[in-house]
This record gives sequence, structure tokens and C-alpha cells, in this order.
Amino acid sequence: MQALADLLAALPFGGPMRGSATFYALVNAAHILGIALILGAIIPLDLRLIGVLNGPSLNVIGPFLSHVAAVGVALAVLTGLALISVRPAEYLANPALRWKALLLALALVNVAAVHLGPGWRRAVRRDQVSGGLRLAAVVSICAWLGTLVAGRMIGFL
Repeated sequence: MQALADLLAALPFGGPMRGSATFYALVNAAHILGIALILGAIIPLDLRLIGVLNGPSLNVIGPFLSHVAAVGVALAVLTGLALISVRPAEYLANPALRWKALLLALALVNVAAVHLGPGWRRAVRRDQVSGGLRLAAVVSICAWLGTLVAGRMIGFL
């Protein structure tokens, strides 16, 4: 664990963030923006897959919302690493961060399974959602919201 903490502390943005409250606040805001892009794209898409929301066909909104979420994931992961680099040993010891990492991994594995499987392509092409894809959408909502809650708990544990 100490080796990982040392690696994170050595990231190039760790020092500047430790030395500037303004830079830290901007990175934190960018992290929140990444989270907003993820949830703002994923939740409506998952609700559409589950059948709770009706609206545009999946071939119209599916690829667009998936790309928006991917940009959000990239932004949130990069800024999250930057935030951790400020006090890596303290953050790595925090159980909420470990839960966040576990739930994030579950969410990303779920995304990969959905997008690499035939159900997603069929849903986008024919606007037909299989039971397995509906289940994956439920897992997605739970994993992403769990990641959000665990992330918020980091400051309280």
C-alpha cells in the first residue's frame, strides 16, 4: 500500500495541488463535472434500457449518451487520481475510497460486458432490449450511484 501511496504522491499534479487551494478547487470542480457527465448520461440511458423512460430510439441516444459518459469517466478518473495525490496514504487508508474503487470497477466491468456483448448492438440496431441488458442497466444504476455515495463518504470517514 505504501508503494502505491508513494507512486500517487509522485504524480506531477500532486505538488501543485498541495501548494494551491485554487488549483485544488478547480480540479475538484472538474471531478464533479466528470461525475455529472457520467450520471447525467448513464441514468437516463439505463432508465430507457429498463423501460422506465420512453423517448428517442436507442440508435439515436445510445451511442451519444455512451460517449458523453465515457468523457465523464475519463475526466473523473484523471481528476480523482489528482485529488488522491494530495494525501495518498490518508486516502488509501479510507474504507470509503476502497468501496468507491470496488464499485467503480464493478461499474466499468459492467459497461465493458454490455458494450462487448451482442445485446447492446442488437438494442441499438433494432431498439429491442433483452432481459440481460435490462439487468445490466439495473446493475449499472446501482454501481454508479453506489460509487457516488462512497465518494461522498470519503470526507466523512
